Amino acid sequence: MSAIEKYDIPQVKNLDKWQEVEKSFPPLKNDLLLRAAKGEETERAPVWVMRQAGRYLPEFLEVRKSHSFFECCQTPSIASTLTLQPIDRYSKLDASIIFCDILVIPQALGMEVLMEPSKGPVLPKPLINPDDIKRLNKNVNVEKELGYLFEAITLTRKGLLGRVPLIGFCGAPWTLMAYMCEGGGSKTFEKSKSWLYKYPKESKELLRIIADVCADLLVGQVLAGAQMLQVFDSWAGELTPYQYKEFAYPASIYISHKVKSILKQIGHSGIAITLFAKGANSPSTFKLLSDPLITGYDTLGLDWTVDPLEVREFVGTKVNLQGNFDPTVLYGGKQGIENEVKRLSEIWKKAKGGWIANLGHGITPNVKPEDMGWFLECVHKYSKRD
Repeated sequence: MSAIEKYDIPQVKNLDKWQEVEKSFPPLKNDLLLRAAKGEETERAPVWVMRQAGRYLPEFLEVRKSHSFFECCQTPSIASTLTLQPIDRYSKLDASIIFCDILVIPQALGMEVLMEPSKGPVLPKPLINPDDIKRLNKNVNVEKELGYLFEAITLTRKGLLGRVPLIGFCGAPWTLMAYMCEGGGSKTFEKSKSWLYKYPKESKELLRIIADVCADLLVGQVLAGAQMLQVFDSWAGELTPYQYKEFAYPASIYISHKVKSILKQIGHSGIAITLFAKGANSPSTFKLLSDPLITGYDTLGLDWTVDPLEVREFVGTKVNLQGNFDPTVLYGGKQGIENEVKRLSEIWKKAKGGWIANLGHGITPNVKPEDMGWFLECVHKYSKRD
């Protein structure tokens, strides 16, 4: 890990009061997730689902009728309500994850981000060339720009009543850079990936600027009450193994090192961090991410295209694993869901180390809430260790 002297302390309201804030929360009743994230082979797999607070829930859609997407993200009471909805509905969930969006970081950097129903996220003025980096806010005060997220986390910790832990998150620098250069989602990533070929030095500069804000945002979430963190690198699989090692990996590692070093510096006991590098499934990449003492990531999230036992062979036993049910299994009907959960749970139980059950990506909007509930029931049943 890098020396703590290299990292500037972010401007965060609870920097000196985090211990008081933590004492104000109800005691945690279910620590299964946190134990698995520390490498414990728990009595059964803790289970949560990416995007579990979302459009498949009728109560979510009811709230969205009168509020825009980013209004929901940026209004602490609404974000907290949406975060708690799946926890209130499903007693079998072992974690909550704060309702927000990874693109709040480009917003904090000074870019406009719109959420258009037919297109998804749109950034009307993308970064075209390195001169555009000058448009970015280089000294982001995360308390000023993103403090609404910290408030939502504190509200949510109180609303959870200790039922399950709360996960904070951010997007990874490469994924955020891709959105910032493409102007939204992409099938080819030609604009963002061309930066890596044309402007490698400037790409690394941009990634570092993004990484600094990511780290400060995560620190603020921890001090506000987040009990675990996840970094989403949704577009990691668009890179060659060389590009991942050269560009995405150093920026992601910078985040984990900065977060853990700052927490240590202020006397915090530390927190587990998960890296979900979707699609970055080459053996060399897995080996690159295999040692938490080097990477700072305690758990790796896996997508549904890999076999857990094969991944274990690549990464060894030092790092914990999360995943990796195919999201479309939730359309498979009760018997199909049960068969697949049983099959994959038997494989996972052979993989050793900490295992957190999850989908290999986010739950999709057309899933029936009762099928999500049945999936959770099946994970509880079939992930039990002998």
